[in-house]
Amino acid sequence: MGLLSSLPSHRRGALSGSEWQWSFLDVVWAVFLLAVVVFLALVFTPRRGDPLHATASRAGAGAGAVPPCPASEVDLLPCEDPRRSSRLSREMNYYRERHCPARGEAPACLVPPPRGYHVPVPWPESLHKIWHDNMPYGKIAERKGHQGWMKHEGSYFIFPGGGTMFPDGAEQYIEKLTQYVPLKTGVLRTGLDMGCGVASFGGFLLKENIMTLSFAPRDSHKSQIQFALERGIPAFLLMLGTRRLPFPSQSFDFVHCSRCLIPFTAYNGSYLIEVDRLLRPGGYLIISGPPVRWKKQEKEWDELQAMAGALCYKLITVDGNTAIWKKPAEASCLPNQNNFGLDLCNTDDDPDEAWYFKLKKCISKVSMVQEIAIGSIHRWPDRLSKPSARASLINNGASLFEVDSQKWVRRVSYYKTSLGVKLGTTHIRNVMDMNAFFGGFAAAIVSDPVWVMNVVPAQKPLTLGVIYDRGLIGVYHDWCEPFSTYPRTYDLIHADAIDSMIGDPISGTSRYTSHIPGVMVLCSSTLGCVQNSWAAAVAAVPTTLCYSAVCYGCDLFDVMLEMDRILRPEGTAIIRGSPDVIDKAVQIAQLIRWKAQVHDSEPKSDSTEKILVATKTFWKLPLTSQ
Repeated sequence: MGLLSSLPSHRRGALSGSEWQWSFLDVVWAVFLLAVVVFLALVFTPRRGDPLHATASRAGAGAGAVPPCPASEVDLLPCEDPRRSSRLSREMNYYRERHCPARGEAPACLVPPPRGYHVPVPWPESLHKIWHDNMPYGKIAERKGHQGWMKHEGSYFIFPGGGTMFPDGAEQYIEKLTQYVPLKTGVLRTGLDMGCGVASFGGFLLKENIMTLSFAPRDSHKSQIQFALERGIPAFLLMLGTRRLPFPSQSFDFVHCSRCLIPFTAYNGSYLIEVDRLLRPGGYLIISGPPVRWKKQEKEWDELQAMAGALCYKLITVDGNTAIWKKPAEASCLPNQNNFGLDLCNTDDDPDEAWYFKLKKCISKVSMVQEIAIGSIHRWPDRLSKPSARASLINNGASLFEVDSQKWVRRVSYYKTSLGVKLGTTHIRNVMDMNAFFGGFAAAIVSDPVWVMNVVPAQKPLTLGVIYDRGLIGVYHDWCEPFSTYPRTYDLIHADAIDSMIGDPISGTSRYTSHIPGVMVLCSSTLGCVQNSWAAAVAAVPTTLCYSAVCYGCDLFDVMLEMDRILRPEGTAIIRGSPDVIDKAVQIAQLIRWKAQVHDSEPKSDSTEKILVATKTFWKLPLTSQ
């Protein structure tokens, strides 16, 4: 009688009678009751994106291993999904940038290898050939074979080393550039190759001790960056569109574009301004191909020369369709008279902010220009072991640099001698450090036949500039999101202090750095999320996400699932963290088919943390699933 007695008297009579007659009030009341039921269902049903529900549902809640993804998802790119991108704006290539699924919407499954997958060809042989079945995509070979990019021979793809602007081979092209750019003297160490194709230019510079980070977007060829990484060449999936590239200012000793087709002077010169932000004082800009002396692009060529002149870049040479400029080693010459209206940014602009940060149409003011310019910074390899001027911007930075360097020499020795990690062998070529700080781990293995992608979490101190000053490479990233790379692209993934990369979704105070410059969100389980200024920010607290006014940390399961996606079969994961977090990591490792062992930290470390060393098993989908 509870519900019946709550109704108006005239409606109780209607219900108790033998005949029902609908009135207008009956309809209104029925709609109201239905709305109440739907509201209660929404409130008490766990949301798909709720991380408190995620571990139970996404990890299987003890129901066994995480299921494999369908065979159609062998090259799953959660943040570069063309199905999502096709609905986005084409303006400034916005649709080709990163656009990640909402929290909880990415598939909770293990990406399988393609049918016929082999353990990759080891370095340095992989520079010249890779297994065809690891990436059975022949479109580039068909379209670019005459330019020497790659060709299909038997069980392999072969890479002669050519490119559209250097069909006779990267080595010959590099020799041509050395007439104007000191590529073989140790003066230059870090390079950025924009629109790199299969990255032969960066691959052949490695023997000159030059570390070139090559990038290209996902495009109609589908797998340029995937081919580059399979070859063992540093590469990254990236598009220059509406945002700054995820690198610090003054980071690259040279920037190279070989028919990259970037309209540098379009959109009020936004793209050339971004190149200027990234290029170290005294560095070199090399553009080969359009619009340099290109038929029907005379206007664009004139504009490029004029804008480079407005930035006080010195034109060194125009050799055929290749133009080379040198950036001034002193502070910007702006403001000056120029037809582009170029001016310096306001003092509140931080040129190192580059995670989901919109491009600016002004030139960033930079500090320590002369101290870190080409010619002032140490030559390679001396710069690896000496703290740069940028380290001094961090409190007690020089001392921290030395302590960090010594710590990682000890730790790497322990990894090799006591934990059986195969660093220094042909088993490991592509390495990622998920929490790099000063790049000490990468520096400690620099003599091994590896390259390291140093990742500085976007919510942590911006130390990536120090890493580039050392002659190493890396990117900013937020590990609450998938990484911009193809599946099966790293042999070893290293995660130091995993606790600091995830948050506690139940208790404690955490932070979320918003995409609004200078604003952060302080979060706690009781207060929810409150916007605050950096001045009120708490120090060194875990990365978090805010969802529906409640604060949650990155989920360890999601982070390890992403590690599995980008780790090669039989690859190695090293995770360091507190005993409680490592215990959880062991459980997740079992769910994602890793073979894991837990070790104590190295002797004399005075640390209670544990080390998980895991191997990703080489499993395949049944033939009926492929």
